[in-house]
Amino acid sequence: MTGELWAFAVVMLIGQFSPGPDMLLLTRTSLAEGLKAGCLMASGIATGLVLHSTIAISGVAAVFARGGAVTEFMKWLLAGYLLWLAYGLLQKPETVDEVAVSKRSPYLRGLLCNLLNPKAFVFLASVVAPFLTGHHPDWWPFALVVVVVGQSLVFWCLWVWLLQHEKLRKGYLRAGPVIDGVFALALIGLAIHLLV
Repeated sequence: MTGELWAFAVVMLIGQFSPGPDMLLLTRTSLAEGLKAGCLMASGIATGLVLHSTIAISGVAAVFARGGAVTEFMKWLLAGYLLWLAYGLLQKPETVDEVAVSKRSPYLRGLLCNLLNPKAFVFLASVVAPFLTGHHPDWWPFALVVVVVGQSLVFWCLWVWLLQHEKLRKGYLRAGPVIDGVFALALIGLAIHLLV
């Protein structure tokens, strides 16, 4: 049972650090707004994962995996949100030395980015399904949710902390507009990829 839980944790860790809207937004926010904002955003993303993992484990995610009107609606909603985030990144800061910071809470931005990501349903459903087959104790599904949410919160906050290294931050402040442009293009690319 412990070996199976470790295997699940490793698969989830790889998935959580793969490029995607959550990772892009978290990295950019951590570099631009600092440790507190980054950890708040990681908390928002982890809160969204509570819903996604609960849905995946309850089997409802299978409905989303089949497609249909709900999945299509979620795709368009996420694509619109990604484009809105990209637009925000491309706005000029108020002064040359200032980094433009969204007035919306980092927690809320992280939560919305995660909740509006229909791939999270499909990814979690496909990762969780093999770990739900066979005989497991009643607490097993709850353990999987704890691994998904707890691991994401801990490792993403560690990532945010690493991004606070002085050389990384100074480099970002110098190259902020270019990095924001790259992140904006990546978000636009993700939106297009999602719809195509």
